[in-house]
Amino acid sequence: MDGMHNRLSLTLLFVFTSFSLSGEKSLFDGKTLKGWDGNSIHWSVEGGAIVGENTKENPTKGNTFLIWKGGVLKDFDLSLDCKIDAGNSGIQYRSFVKPGKHDGWRIGGYQADFEAGDKFTGICYGEAFRGILSMRGDKTTLSLNEKGKLQKKVEKFGDTNELGKAVKKGKWNTYRITAKGYTFTHYINGVKMSEVIDNDEKTRRADGLLAFQVHQGPPMKVYFKNIVLK
Repeated sequence: MDGMHNRLSLTLLFVFTSFSLSGEKSLFDGKTLKGWDGNSIHWSVEGGAIVGENTKENPTKGNTFLIWKGGVLKDFDLSLDCKIDAGNSGIQYRSFVKPGKHDGWRIGGYQADFEAGDKFTGICYGEAFRGILSMRGDKTTLSLNEKGKLQKKVEKFGDTNELGKAVKKGKWNTYRITAKGYTFTHYINGVKMSEVIDNDEKTRRADGLLAFQVHQGPPMKVYFKNIVLK
């Protein structure tokens, strides 16, 4: 009995040690918005998922965000499940609170776009941060030319329409974002969607906030769950 107990203890110790060494951290408890900050008019928890919603009755004036308060992201590997009923949303990373007087939930920075349409899911968008940085199917290198203006060198690695077939419209999708140095890569359901190499030393960001977006405009509803950070 003692030998069995010792083997069980060692097994459990190995399991917990392995989990600890993996560096994985769940960012959502599945029940509350503990550790997150956003406007309660637009953010809630339903059915084990974070829900962001813009309605006709309570429209947002400008894009609004739910911000993770657990720290800033540097190099990371983030995965989560998401689905969207209508409109446009996205996952902000290495982002910042926009300057000026506002409610505190206005964010800019790198965004992994997620929409109900067919064109933008998977792209890298710069929210208040240089606009579209890389389209779906593109590996885009950003740099400044001699006049200090942003230029993009694009290498195609896939067809946007073919890649779009990996996205399950109106259903749950697994979104993965990796940031290594200044290389940012987006995957959906295991399929690479876009890549950015940011050599714009004047504007690029080495770290910043994680946040989810509710987009202004027509009614929209987006869901997030199983949020795991490595």
